[in-house]
Amino acid sequence: MVGFWRLALALPLLALLGARTKGGPVGRPSPVMLAAGVFYALDLVFWHFGIRYTSIANATVLPNLTPVLVAVAAWLFLRERPTPAFLVGLSAALAGAAAMSLAGAGPRATPGANPRLGDALCLATAVWYGLYFLCVRQARATRSTVQVMTWTSLVGAPALLAMALALGEDLLPAAAAGWWALAGLAIAHVAGQGAIAWALGRLPASTAALVVLIQPVAAAALAWCVFGETLTPWQATGGALALAGVAFAQTRWRPGVGDLDRG
Repeated sequence: MVGFWRLALALPLLALLGARTKGGPVGRPSPVMLAAGVFYALDLVFWHFGIRYTSIANATVLPNLTPVLVAVAAWLFLRERPTPAFLVGLSAALAGAAAMSLAGAGPRATPGANPRLGDALCLATAVWYGLYFLCVRQARATRSTVQVMTWTSLVGAPALLAMALALGEDLLPAAAAGWWALAGLAIAHVAGQGAIAWALGRLPASTAALVVLIQPVAAAALAWCVFGETLTPWQATGGALALAGVAFAQTRWRPGVGDLDRG
């Protein structure tokens, strides 16, 4: 249910942003734009189910393998060959993100109701998200950020609604606070995924995917500032390593590689 409202409530915001976009917020979709919507919906569904059956640490670490899959696929199919600097930065960032997740799980963390199924679903999440990245990268070669985002939402929202109905989930929040939370999630979706789609028009897919590893670091920092959650030394070290790896990998970027100024 949450995934459906995340995309559905994002559509009015995208329409407002698209009012200034050449060709409007919609335009005619390309096959890769439609595929991006399907892959994004699968990413959300598989992760939300995966986290039910495995540990929180595994549900965090396994989807973060997306940059590895994207780097390999971009090398094979988009001819975006990674440099040694990128590979070193990628390894450091992955190690840092894994350290944060494993340290945050704690010694009493439960493995989940069905760890093998949960791990498989979370690993599949990395695949779906990687395919989403590659499709958006291709779509951004000719279309604006808002158009790509609008079509992924138009395709993904009905798919997520159908899944919620099939599983018998409640479609409406139980209280007004739930609507505020969904509205905030829609805004975060437009800002976060919009920034990724914008970057994919200007950077190689592997570089844009790597920057996603900053997410667990940002989440831990916000939890510390807003909720007063304490960071363990391992978590702090892992966060620093992840940030250093992402920064070091940026030396892989060269002006002109994927530099598409289409908004």
